[in-house]
Amino acid sequence: MSNDAKQSSDSSTSAKRAPACTLVIFGAAGDLTKRLLMPALYNLSAQGLLDDDMQIIGVNHGERETAQWRDELTQALRKFAADKASTFHTSELNEDAWNRIAQKLEYFSGEFAEDETFTRLKERLAQQKSGNVVFYLAVSARFFAPIAERLGRTGLLEQKDGAFRRIVIEKPFGTDLASAKELNRCILAHADESQVYRIDHFLGKDTVQSILAVRFANAMFEPVWRREYIDHVQITAAETIGVEGRGSFYEQTGAFRDMLPNHLFQLLGMVAMEPPNSFDAESVRDKKADVFDAIKPLTANDVVLGQYEAGPAGRAYRDEPGVAKDSRTETYAAARVYVENWRWAGVPFYLRTGKRLTERRTEISVQLKAVPFRLFRDTPVDALTPNVYTLRIDPAHGTSFDFNVKIPGPLMQVGAVRSAFDYSDFFAASANVGYETLLYDCMLGDPTLFQRADSIETAWAAVDRVLHPDAELPVHGYASGSAGPEAADQLLAADGRAWRPLTDAIVKK
Repeated sequence: MSNDAKQSSDSSTSAKRAPACTLVIFGAAGDLTKRLLMPALYNLSAQGLLDDDMQIIGVNHGERETAQWRDELTQALRKFAADKASTFHTSELNEDAWNRIAQKLEYFSGEFAEDETFTRLKERLAQQKSGNVVFYLAVSARFFAPIAERLGRTGLLEQKDGAFRRIVIEKPFGTDLASAKELNRCILAHADESQVYRIDHFLGKDTVQSILAVRFANAMFEPVWRREYIDHVQITAAETIGVEGRGSFYEQTGAFRDMLPNHLFQLLGMVAMEPPNSFDAESVRDKKADVFDAIKPLTANDVVLGQYEAGPAGRAYRDEPGVAKDSRTETYAAARVYVENWRWAGVPFYLRTGKRLTERRTEISVQLKAVPFRLFRDTPVDALTPNVYTLRIDPAHGTSFDFNVKIPGPLMQVGAVRSAFDYSDFFAASANVGYETLLYDCMLGDPTLFQRADSIETAWAAVDRVLHPDAELPVHGYASGSAGPEAADQLLAADGRAWRPLTDAIVKK
C-alpha cells in the first residue's frame, strides 16, 4: 500500500490544542527530560497541539543560564533525531517546531529538598498569564514525597480562579505495598486525587491503547474473550539489552519490581477488564481496578526469578558496573497470575520480562482452548496447532492469528498458517516516543491512561507476599542471549503448557 493510500495517524487533524499552561519539570537536566519529555514536546509542537502561550520551566540543582540549558537540549535532540530516525521519521529536526519549544524554555536553579526553592518558584509562577500549572516529577523516586510535600505547603497545588494545578509522578510508585500506601498518603495530604497523574509510559503506546479497540469494536473477539474459550494468556516484555550502565539503580529495584506490578499488570488490566459503559476516564479506570482487586495474591510457587550470566549476547550481570559481585538481584521474572472473577476463573495469565534475552519483543498472546480431536482421529493429523491471537506491541506493531487449514492434496492433512496485520501497512507513521499522548492528556485533564491510588495499592497487594517471602526465593542463572532460565519453562510445563518462542521468523520488523 502506498503512503498516499494509508490512513493518516496524525492526531493534529482532529485533536484540539491543549490549554495554555506552564509545565514545570523537576529534573530538567536529567536523562528522562532529554530523551523523552523534550522529544515528546517537540512532536506535539510539530503537530500544532501546544498553545502559543505555553511556558516550560526546568528546575534543577546547579547554576545554569537558560541559554545553556536550551543549547544542551537542542544538541541532545539533534543527536536523538539522527540516531533514532524511526522516532521522528526524519534525520533532521523541524527547526520551526523546535524553536516554538525552545523559546518557551526557562531554567530555574534550586534544590528539590529546600523550602526556599519553592518559595521562589511560587513568586515566578505568579507572573504567568493562565495560572494553569503542571508539575512533572522527572526525578529519582526518593524526591517524590519531599517535592509533593513542599508544593503543598507552599500553596503551589492550590486551585483557584478556574485554573488547574496538576502533579505528574513517574514510576516506581513505591517499592511494595507499605511504601506505596505511604507515598499515596503523603501526596493526597496536599493534593486531591483528581490532581495526581501517576504515569506509566507503557500506556502511552498506541498499540497498547488499541487493545480496547480490538476487544470492544469487533464482534468476532469479545464473545470468545472468556474462560469458556480461552486456555491461557501470555504477556511478554523481553529485551536484548542489559542494564546499560544503570547497575546501581537496578540493584535497588530488580526486574520484578521494575516491571510486574506496573507495566505488565497494566497490560493484563487492558486484556482482562470488563467492557466499560463508555470511554469516560473513571469508567475505564473502575474496570481496570476491578481486575487488580480480583488478582489472587501470588506465592513463591507462582514466580521464577533469573539473572543473566555470560553468554553469546555479552557479559554477566555481576560483571556490570555498579553491580555487587555476589548480587542476587533478578534481571528476569516470570509469574503465573490468576484473576478470580466470573470471566477469568481458572485461566492462567503467564507474565515474563527479562534483559539480555534472545529477542526484543513486547506482546500479548491469547491462546484458545483446543477443539475436540475426534473428527480427525482416522487422518494423518497427529495434533492440531492451537489458535493463538497475538497483539504485537513492540518493536513490531500489529496483530496475528494462528489457525489451521487443510494442506492441498488428496489426504486430509491439516497445517498451521498465520494471518497477520501490521500497522505500517495501513496507517502512515507518526512521530512518537510514547509520552506525547500522556503529556497531552495531562494538559487536557484526561486521566484515563493514568493510575489511581486504589489501583496502585491493589497491584502491590497482589505481589507483596512475593516481595516479602518467608524464605528467600532462588535466582536462576541464564545465558545472555537465551530465552531465560529453564525454571521459567518448568513453570508452564507443570501446567502442560509452554512459552511462545521469542524467535519467530514470521514476525515482521
